[in-house]
Amino acid sequence: MKIVIPVTDHENFSFAECLVFLRRSDKECLHDVTGNSLRKVIVVNDIPVLTVITDAPEKKGVEVEIFADANVLTDTSYIKQYITHWLHLDADLNEFYNFAAKDKVLSPLIQQYKGLRLIGIPELFEAITWSIIGQQINLSFAYTLKQRLIHAYGHSITSGDSVITEKVISSGGKTYYVYPQPATIAALEPADLIAMQFSRSKADYILSIARAMAEERLSLAHLQSLGYAAAREYLISFKGIGNWSANYVLMKFSRYWQALPLEDAGLHNALKYQLQLPAKPSLAEIREYTQHWQQHAAYATFYLWRSLQQ
Repeated sequence: MKIVIPVTDHENFSFAECLVFLRRSDKECLHDVTGNSLRKVIVVNDIPVLTVITDAPEKKGVEVEIFADANVLTDTSYIKQYITHWLHLDADLNEFYNFAAKDKVLSPLIQQYKGLRLIGIPELFEAITWSIIGQQINLSFAYTLKQRLIHAYGHSITSGDSVITEKVISSGGKTYYVYPQPATIAALEPADLIAMQFSRSKADYILSIARAMAEERLSLAHLQSLGYAAAREYLISFKGIGNWSANYVLMKFSRYWQALPLEDAGLHNALKYQLQLPAKPSLAEIREYTQHWQQHAAYATFYLWRSLQQ
């Protein structure tokens, strides 16, 4: 089965640029970029479904091939919503591009990476725990820890012969995973994560978030009902989520355009390079430079992150 998902502001969309970002780590196991296609397993009504996404410029969208029994999967609306949210296909970049064109740092970036969308994280638990995993360690080791967590506690299927298993989906020799659910992680003990080289504090934070979500004390519905400032305060009220993590989640999951992870080391390094500074700028200097970004903060940050990727 194939469907087409329309892309808002298609003139400012580059599937190729999105793929560059999505292939940034060879330890990524939640999706796979092969040639010009993007593959990901999406769980629809408890059924893991393999999707293959390709560019469809003549249709001003992306084409998605869905590997599922049509008698089982009769409604593709969730898949459309999921992929639209993940790749930010419903974003209109005109206001950001007009703003960035007048900024000495951002102007060359929007030309170099024109059409890049802010690739998100489509599930709240993954977004929060990934922000915790990435605290105060390099990106490579963060991906290692994430991979270990997913391999141990994620879910998936085998697609080639339509055989469902508990752990993996395998197609063409490639294994795909689905991120663990809060209830699964909530049942663990800190020692389970420490054995994977998580620090004690990160293990505690991840288990605390998993239990809060499993018990619905941290509620997706409530988060979605809040404006940006209230949503940030709500997230910060949970142990393990600071200002950086809250803004990261609001940027990558909740899609607040004004979300600014001010303390982010990658942002600091990118600004140092783009401004040709002799040393990494202080937090006060970062705050001064970024204060005019306002509703463009999330995209400005993302394009600066992209500038660090070789």
